[in-house]
Amino acid sequence: MLDYETLKFCWWLIIGFLFIGFVVTDGMDMGVGGLLLFVAKTDLERRVVINTVGPHWDGNQVWFITAAAALFAAWPMVYATAFSGFYFAMMLTLFALFLRPLAFDYRSKIESTRWRFNWDRALFVGSMVPALVFGIAFGNLLQGVPFSFDELMRVTYTGSFLALFNPFALLSGVVSVSMLLLHGATWLNMRTEGDIAKRSAKAGQLAAAVMLSAFAICGVMIAQSIDGFVVVSGLDPSGLAQPTKKIVELSRGAWLNNFNNMPLLWLSPIISLLMALLAALILRFAANRFAGIAFMASALNCALVIVTAASAMFPFVLPSISFPNHSLTMWDSVSSEYTLRLMLVVVAIFIPIIITYTAWCYRRMWRTVTVQEIEQHSHTAY
Repeated sequence: MLDYETLKFCWWLIIGFLFIGFVVTDGMDMGVGGLLLFVAKTDLERRVVINTVGPHWDGNQVWFITAAAALFAAWPMVYATAFSGFYFAMMLTLFALFLRPLAFDYRSKIESTRWRFNWDRALFVGSMVPALVFGIAFGNLLQGVPFSFDELMRVTYTGSFLALFNPFALLSGVVSVSMLLLHGATWLNMRTEGDIAKRSAKAGQLAAAVMLSAFAICGVMIAQSIDGFVVVSGLDPSGLAQPTKKIVELSRGAWLNNFNNMPLLWLSPIISLLMALLAALILRFAANRFAGIAFMASALNCALVIVTAASAMFPFVLPSISFPNHSLTMWDSVSSEYTLRLMLVVVAIFIPIIITYTAWCYRRMWRTVTVQEIEQHSHTAY
């Protein structure tokens, strides 16, 4: 039987796994949407690009929904505080995501070049805005969010929407966007042929260069100019949800403490950079033969970027720059032991189901999408 402390750590791992699943799957088709207007020059080519993710894009969003539900169930304080602080950013993301199903379903309903191209623009916006906002959100988390609790544990947010767009957060947004564009490019290079595949390979190389540079600069800023959070005392890993009882201090470069204490953690950013570089090199020199390896390298890069950020912040989930002692951690902002235990049973049942049917869908519908196929199935394809 797992104790309360172990359950808390298990849920930290589960939520991290769900967000990785979201980035690797839904991030892929967001990257494809971001490349749509650049790697496809005609309506027919854009239909080819869209149909590479057509059978999967809606299923991929299950990971996002599941991650949000798990966040609500396991870390209700984090969920409530994040929605208070990032309300307008989340609404912007939500309305951008609304464009994706509309664009997928409606673009080919009318034989009009203007109609279709406008929906292609909508798909681009619906793909890139969430990618940018997610990256900006992580950048703000690493700097701390201006919130605090009163004596009744009611949260007060003192920041502004425009304050979210600070230099480090914007750079984190660049990391997110370029990472997903690389991921989408490797997918398109693997699933298409001819000019689309060649353009996708070139776009992926550019995205990899931007991602590598931005990720490295973020690392330097975290080490030299960003204050990290350190728990000094008062945090009980097996205690109840009492996030205001601990003492937290800010220290320059403190987000690297976990890496210095456990040197093996340095493998996550190092391997992440190597995987992005490997994907770019394959796209440059051997895309026709090793496109699948490039895609897997890109997927691992996405996963390890999340692992790197989570490892740096551990055990913090939502640090407070206004009142550091009110920062939310995985130990003191969780649901009850009964809730975590019950939800663990639910997750143990449904995550394997999600993985199984996702793998089946990809295997069943795996093929290279060609212009000839779209012409033959003009009335059934996206």
